[in-house]
Amino acid sequence: MKLASLREGGRDGLLVVVSRDLTRALAVPDIAPTLQSALDRWAEVEPGLRAAAVALEQGEPPGWFPFDPSRCASPLPRAYQWADGSAYLNHVELVRKARGAEMPPSFLHDPLLYQGGSDGFLGPTEDIAVPDEAFGIDFEAEVAVVTDDVPMGVDAETALRHVKLLMLVNDVSLRHLVPGELQKGFGFFQSKPASAFAPVALTPDELGDAWRDGKVHLPLRSYVNGELFGCPDAGRDMNFHFGQLIAHAARTRRLGAGTIIGSGTVSNRGPDGGPGRPVAEGGVGYSCIAEQRMVEILRHGRPLTPFLRYGDRVRIEMRDREGRSLFGAIDQKVVPA
Repeated sequence: MKLASLREGGRDGLLVVVSRDLTRALAVPDIAPTLQSALDRWAEVEPGLRAAAVALEQGEPPGWFPFDPSRCASPLPRAYQWADGSAYLNHVELVRKARGAEMPPSFLHDPLLYQGGSDGFLGPTEDIAVPDEAFGIDFEAEVAVVTDDVPMGVDAETALRHVKLLMLVNDVSLRHLVPGELQKGFGFFQSKPASAFAPVALTPDELGDAWRDGKVHLPLRSYVNGELFGCPDAGRDMNFHFGQLIAHAARTRRLGAGTIIGSGTVSNRGPDGGPGRPVAEGGVGYSCIAEQRMVEILRHGRPLTPFLRYGDRVRIEMRDREGRSLFGAIDQKVVPA
């Protein structure tokens, strides 16, 4: 089942069911007016949503209309909680090297999470507005899950039962603001503006056997100005699966329905165990510019790839093994605020 939220529904969007081929949609206000309201009553409304999805697949039920991603907000235009992880240790090592920080041994067995701003997300085609190019504008391509109500102290395997939806994320980062904020010892704030999500959220069964062990085993593709920048496999080198991330978040608190947990930047090591190579050199590339810049420093002594500038476009998408888009695409332009 695939779900989206149209902007014309107001601040929390209008929930629609979307066909598997992303061509048709159907509003379901009698079942749930918004995605958050559906998550609040998931056990009650899921059968009705699935029935609407079946009707959409079988034909053209009354009220259907062509699906247009440009009409979409984020599937959850705002959320009660957005906690982003850093489950790919290759990414952690590279970005910490970039700012001259060592990786503590605890990172190997204790997941990283930070609490991001969730009062407003960017839609999948909404511009990335930044006050100054000098902030070091970067994209970060990630996978995320959405939960129902999660009890405090849940174990990692049980936590996976609370995953109701999956999404794609562009966790926009302002790299040149990160070091100063982290030196204060209180975490990200100004360096993490609003994140963007792909137009469609989907239930795990839509992925078939690509969803297993709490991971999505498919490449996540990122493009900058139409050129492929990275296509690492989201199931490879993910050191902590989503069940572990959820359990970590719920160790001392309950998680409310509609909580979003991010994987962190998808990142693969190279065949030799090293940090991998850019796409132009036959590698799978990277899911953010910071990683490629760090590899350039290690190999050439200086970064060669600039951060994003005004007018640049970023596209993030995941396709199934037959080449069909699963979530639709995040497709954004960087503009002055």
